[in-house]
Amino acid sequence: MSDSSAFHELLHSLRVWDVPLPGFDPAAAPGEPLELFREWFVHAARAGQAEPHTMSLATVDAEGRPDVRVLMLHDADERGWHFASHSTSAKGRQLAGRADAALGFYWPAVGRQVRIRGRVVACGPDESRADLAVRSRGALAAALTGRQSEVLDSADELARASAASWERAGAEPDAPAPTWTRYVLEPAEAEFFQGDAARRHVRLRYRRTDGAAWLRELLWP
Repeated sequence: MSDSSAFHELLHSLRVWDVPLPGFDPAAAPGEPLELFREWFVHAARAGQAEPHTMSLATVDAEGRPDVRVLMLHDADERGWHFASHSTSAKGRQLAGRADAALGFYWPAVGRQVRIRGRVVACGPDESRADLAVRSRGALAAALTGRQSEVLDSADELARASAASWERAGAEPDAPAPTWTRYVLEPAEAEFFQGDAARRHVRLRYRRTDGAAWLRELLWP
């Protein structure tokens, strides 16, 4: 069997949600999305969802072309959804040029998705440094290595730079990484999707009104 045939045979044999799915009553949902997000996050983690804190971040570049990547959630509070990266990375440059962005969470263990859209603000150096201070030595080493998204000449070059950064991170746990930046996506819209085996999916969207209150709307699946 060719690689193409094997791929298509496997692809078309795959199914989703072969486990009992939780229910979701949107009428009982809280008035703001943060509370519901935290509730769903905890539920997904306790249901065995691996790495529920990973999420997709979508941005656009200077030519308006979309870009997306997976990264980690650092917090979700009244300010918004937090993540971090180098300001000199592709995502950092894109956010500096256009702050509109979107986040996507997918938790297949419970058949749930959360989509959030809004504008991203960069935190100051003190908060950005504090973000890195509470993470692991490996996270600091990666931040010190830097040059994220730049062209890499060879694996050996990366190995040398990484080894030096690991050594420095061990010797200087407070070593500065000037371009490391904490970002907050301030939500203007948030959608909660509960999958249903009969394809009668429940979709609840929160949308900010001009008065900053949240409007709740059901969407067709």
